[in-house]
Amino acid sequence: MTTAREHALNEIAFCETILAKGGLNVLSDTFRGVSDIEAWEHYPPGDVFDPSSNAQWFYHCHPAEEGAVEHGHFHCFVRPDGPEGAIHHLIAIGVDANGRLLRLFTVNQWVVGDDWADAERTIDLVGRFDVQMPSPSYLVNRWLTAIFVAYESEIADLIRARDEVLAAHVPQAGTAAREDRALEVTSERVVALRPEY
Repeated sequence: MTTAREHALNEIAFCETILAKGGLNVLSDTFRGVSDIEAWEHYPPGDVFDPSSNAQWFYHCHPAEEGAVEHGHFHCFVRPDGPEGAIHHLIAIGVDANGRLLRLFTVNQWVVGDDWADAERTIDLVGRFDVQMPSPSYLVNRWLTAIFVAYESEIADLIRARDEVLAAHVPQAGTAAREDRALEVTSERVVALRPEY
């Protein structure tokens, strides 16, 4: 019997394989129709939001640094009460220039300016990240959703670690830990690269 994790890993591989048949990958399909990629900009413009699950994501990259393997990352959220409600950051998914998964990580609140929820409340929302939308790419949306299933326990561990790091962090004078710009990434897990399909 196939476990949910095995099924999700197969789904990730399936999406990557279908994209590769067309000379694409998760990143190039996210940028379909974009001629000039700008650091810090959200791709696609306006983000992706699924009104059935209230899941939301965007991709962005930072200014290029020499020797950096990571091209950028997908920031993934859930808005439990709908598009105008509170927004909670779940995890960021770092990829290389070929769209291959490199790492999963959490960020401090100031980074994304979300509505804070503690670890257990945030973990309760992880299962709601399910994006079944046609744009910018149905396969990219399926790929992101499958990552949440395949790495569910790792994501939960990262979110708990986020809160532990914040609780132990001594911020700069007069700054709350969640607003301290000296602390950006609060937890991360490198994901072993799989062979090409």
